[in-house]
Parts: sequence; C-alpha cells; structure tokens
Amino acid sequence: MAILFSLSTTAALAADVEVRDAWVRGTVSGQQATGAFLEITSKSGAALVGASSPAAAVSEIHEMKMDGGIMKMRAIARLDLPAGKPVQLAPGGYHVMLMKLKQPLKKGESVPLALQVEGPDKSVQTIEIQAEVRDLTASSSSTSEHSKH
Repeated sequence: MAILFSLSTTAALAADVEVRDAWVRGTVSGQQATGAFLEITSKSGAALVGASSPAAAVSEIHEMKMDGGIMKMRAIARLDLPAGKPVQLAPGGYHVMLMKLKQPLKKGESVPLALQVEGPDKSVQTIEIQAEVRDLTASSSSTSEHSKH
C-alpha cells in the first residue's frame, strides 16, 4: 500500500515524498535494539537526515556493508533520495536502528516513526508514519514485494 504523508510537513514536501511498506522487526524480552525498514521515494530529490520513535531512546540511520569480507554496520548522517528513484531501507542494507527500546515489540503492534527529510531547498520537515511490527525472523525477501534489492 502506498501512503503519502502530510502530518507535520509542508504540503509541498508531503506531496513529494512517498513511504511504502514501513515495518519493524519484532523483539524478545530484554532485547534492546531492532531495525525499521521501508521504501522511500522523493519525486524531486531529498535526503533522509534523521529519525525518531517514542519506542526507543535512540534512533539512527544506519548502513550495513561488506568491508574486507566483514559485514559492518555504522550510523550515517544522511541518506540521499535521488529524484524519482525508490530507496530501500531493508535488512542487510540501509535501515533505521532503534536502540534502548522501552519495551519488547510484538508482532501485530504498530510503532510510530518520525522521519526527518531535507528537501531540495535545505529545509527539514518531519514525516510521521506507523510501522507494522513483524515477526522477529522477518526478512525483506519473505515479507514484501517492495523490498527487493
């Protein structure tokens, strides 16, 4: 399902950015971190520059990539959203890392996420979405046709 969001945004940016298939991997008791995944497209080009959620004390944009045969994960300051090209935030790649979780996240629940997007004019707007909590074994290939690499 495609959703255009206008909560806490200017009308121009809301019409420019589309978020699809937002979900969060479920957790078990005591687990302090998980990932949030989605597909985001900007019609005119923008950048994802931040994220937050009331479910976690810390939220960061992360990338995972192979470096010398070792998978490494690190926080990044921004993720460019090229004009008209869907950008996947999926397991094994870019994602929103939710850390210091306030409680376990159970399949079927919904997690609010606020995405900070910088438009072509350098203004930063917030897009508020709800992400479905999926099974803790969920992966992009098994859960969505929109999350192909």
